[in-house]
Amino acid sequence: MMNSMTAFGSGKSEQFFGTVTIELRSVNSRFLDIQFRLPDELRLAEHPIKERLTSELSRGKVEVRAHFVRTQTAMKYEISEDALHLVAGQLDRVRKILPETPSPSFSDLLSVLNTQAPQVDPELWLSACQEALNVALTELIAGRRREGRRLSQAMLETAAQIGHIVNNVEQQMPVLLASQKERLAQKLRETIQAAFPSGFTHISGPELSERLANESSLFALRIDVAEELTRLKSHLTELEYLLKDEPDANPGKGQSSRGSPGKRLDFLFQEMNREANTLGSKAGSLEMSKAAIDLKLFIEQLKEQAMNIE
Repeated sequence: MMNSMTAFGSGKSEQFFGTVTIELRSVNSRFLDIQFRLPDELRLAEHPIKERLTSELSRGKVEVRAHFVRTQTAMKYEISEDALHLVAGQLDRVRKILPETPSPSFSDLLSVLNTQAPQVDPELWLSACQEALNVALTELIAGRRREGRRLSQAMLETAAQIGHIVNNVEQQMPVLLASQKERLAQKLRETIQAAFPSGFTHISGPELSERLANESSLFALRIDVAEELTRLKSHLTELEYLLKDEPDANPGKGQSSRGSPGKRLDFLFQEMNREANTLGSKAGSLEMSKAAIDLKLFIEQLKEQAMNIE
């Protein structure tokens, strides 16, 4: 199953001590590149998150963003008289030196109380991050699969156009060969007449036959594209095999035992482009030249589409 490298996933974990939100943004990259944007309070989750993403994804530039909100517990605390007397006594000592010091506001008192509240165990924040990550990663992988299916369908449609061109060239080959043979025969007649204006009195039969054979061999090498067409059809068969939508036994990482489909596709398109170039160099007609150009254009489209395949 083909997966795209472009997707987004978001997950949230709500706990009694606060809420953690994690967002994953993934775009195409040659390798797996994970970048973090985490507040200092959640830095302890960076290594576990990286390990999890590495186990589930094989390629792509993934940006991990996380933020948290603590539960407002200050209102649950009562301000005792002792705490107020303590603040008043400290304020009196300050005013002896700085008489203009204003009295603290109610929100200031709550802030002081908050700083005295028990701190949340870091392991609880880590657990919340992992829970949010599970949701975000599930959404990210699902998005990569959906986009991968769309890319696969688009590539199959392009491959069908390439197959149509290859079939047309195969069907036209007998006519093209016949036309080229006639052109070769005319060229040979003109060459022989120019070389031997007085006839064949100065050339033996075997020598004439050898020259004709050499010209025929050169002609055959120049226009015989059967091998290139066969290889192109074989590459199209391999492309369809790679793109077919099969369930994956390991849906996270591993695009099964085939390895990275994106890298295999890149190599396959290089080979297809090589055959198209050879076809163009052997083109013996305008139709063949146009077919070679169209093939290269469609192969380039495939390469662009495959750049986003994991």
